Amino acid sequence: MNNKVILVSSDQLGKGDSQLGEGVLETFFTLLKQRADKPAAIFLMNSGVFTCTEHSLVSVHLVELEKAGIPVLACKTCVDYYELSDKLVAGEISSMTHFIELASQFEVLTIS
Repeated sequence: MNNKVILVSSDQLGKGDSQLGEGVLETFFTLLKQRADKPAAIFLMNSGVFTCTEHSLVSVHLVELEKAGIPVLACKTCVDYYELSDKLVAGEISSMTHFIELASQFEVLTIS
């Protein structure tokens, strides 16, 4: 995993029932943070930025991953669009330019 950047483009994993999708995404991050080999970074865009707010159970895991030294980056355009800049409890605001730099260095694993 340490050679990957995880791109989270939704606040749920998979299509279908939103509650199920949110639960599956939380399970993904629960298991990810338990691994010895962590990703190089996590980049959140589109509705994925909602996972950085207190309304998402995923935010607890993102905070723990940050404490473990994993950069958690939220797309500024998306944060601004959803008006979440004052609601983030995890991650830092970043740019698409930064994501492109990460994508040129690491394999991208997309979660949607």
